[in-house]
Amino acid sequence: MARVKYLQRSDAEADPALFDRLERERKVPTANIFRALAHAPQVLDGFISYANTLRGSKLSPKLRELAILTVGHCTASAYEIAHHQSHGLKAGISAEQLRAVPEFESSPLFDEEERAVMALARESTLKVDVSEPTWRKAAAFLSEREQVELVLTIGWYNSGVRIMGALAIELEDGYR
Repeated sequence: MARVKYLQRSDAEADPALFDRLERERKVPTANIFRALAHAPQVLDGFISYANTLRGSKLSPKLRELAILTVGHCTASAYEIAHHQSHGLKAGISAEQLRAVPEFESSPLFDEEERAVMALARESTLKVDVSEPTWRKAAAFLSEREQVELVLTIGWYNSGVRIMGALAIELEDGYR
């Protein structure tokens, strides 16, 4: 059970303009993470803007989703994994690759670039500091802009899984 109420548009404390934005820019029905964060409308507004900016980055959507799914698996976040599998499929990740994310290092389904990005996501998630060899492997495939965008994406989704964990955000029925 979530630790805070999932707000809906009809709740007195809900910001209707924020729910308009969520419905315009995100999936309907509104995901539980956003309904919980709606208790802090100004923060949620910035949260949405930041997430949207990351989605519009120069980093390949496929690499971005592989990094996010790696964060989800490293933190055992069923919510993160469930929500980003569909994004991954749209970005070009195969169903077989989705299943192989936990064993990416030994899987022939991933190329060297994908493995390097996923290794960086794993190391950043589990150890915070990224070793020079791990960094160099990923950086060899990415521009400096993409390197920064990758790090921002990994950090952002690490914060997301921690928010979901602390608030005990539940996976919506459609994802079970």
